[in-house]
Amino acid sequence: MVGGIPKISCLGTYKTAPRLWTLSLAIPTDITFPRLALLLIPSPTSISPIYSISIQLIHPNSSSKMTASLISINKLAHTRVLILGGTSGIGFCVARAALEHGANIIIASSNSDKVASTIARLQTLYPTPEYTERIAGQACDLGDQDTVETNLLALLEYATSPSLFPNTPTTEDTTVKESEKVLLNHIIYPSGTSPPRTPITSPTITATSLTTSPHTTLRLIAPLLIGKHTKTYLHDTSTSSLTFTSGVLAARPIAGLALGGAAMGTALEGLTRGLAVELAPIRVNVVAPGAVETEIFDRLGGGEEVKEMYLGAFRRGTLVGEVGRPEDVAEAYLWCMKDGFVTGQRVGSDGGALLKGV
Repeated sequence: MVGGIPKISCLGTYKTAPRLWTLSLAIPTDITFPRLALLLIPSPTSISPIYSISIQLIHPNSSSKMTASLISINKLAHTRVLILGGTSGIGFCVARAALEHGANIIIASSNSDKVASTIARLQTLYPTPEYTERIAGQACDLGDQDTVETNLLALLEYATSPSLFPNTPTTEDTTVKESEKVLLNHIIYPSGTSPPRTPITSPTITATSLTTSPHTTLRLIAPLLIGKHTKTYLHDTSTSSLTFTSGVLAARPIAGLALGGAAMGTALEGLTRGLAVELAPIRVNVVAPGAVETEIFDRLGGGEEVKEMYLGAFRRGTLVGEVGRPEDVAEAYLWCMKDGFVTGQRVGSDGGALLKGV
């Protein structure tokens, strides 16, 4: 003890290439540290700067690394996060970000091959067991009204299975019910299809088509059913959240998208506010992205020239002069999960598109 502070044995090595300090600290098992202060004083004879520092805190009786007291990043550590539509675009970037923040992630998509390839892709990007043991996924088709609720319930049962992540701990506020469910902490829903550009006067728009189309099912019916079952499968606390996805078209419609863009988006944003009230204290929010450069632009046809034409038009429609990147927009979903005081909100990430013409 030095001045009431525990003294720790320390061994430091300095490597000239790639100029890295590595310190191993032997910490008694009965000591915890809310903070670690490290002061490095370069040798007077040193002519090369120190480029990076690597620190590991290891208990002598434990083979696992301690989790540092990082109050922002660690908000998602050991949580269970279900991402419906996590195989591409924004959803994939949310999955990556949640994994990097320490969450156990479950990826869902209507295509089982995409789920498998996405899991393999993530395991390649993050090849150590520290990450690979926290990745799971299952196919779930939410586009058919006849099977949407059955498929959703099967996915939720899978996502709350206690055997899903056997080598990872759960959070303190994730309870195991009598039915042996490990409750989810967060559900992210970026799923959906591109809104059909159909004039409201089109004869193809009928009462039947409006209520049974895959677009309506994915954009409105599925979110409503997720809300219906949230209390059963999410921990009932303000640290839990449900985050949907609308879009800039809900607030700034364009011709031909009154139904697919404006009506569906506005309905989902209204549903979000209603669910925030009804499901409280669980938090419910909706992210409204602008144009984001995802794989959808590769499916437009016409090659790179057509793709660049669309991207150029979207760039000119923003204040930042750019098209959104999915890894940037994913941060909005991270915020909705981590900020325990935000609920019932529409979170815009559109590069200033709503203000461009004002």
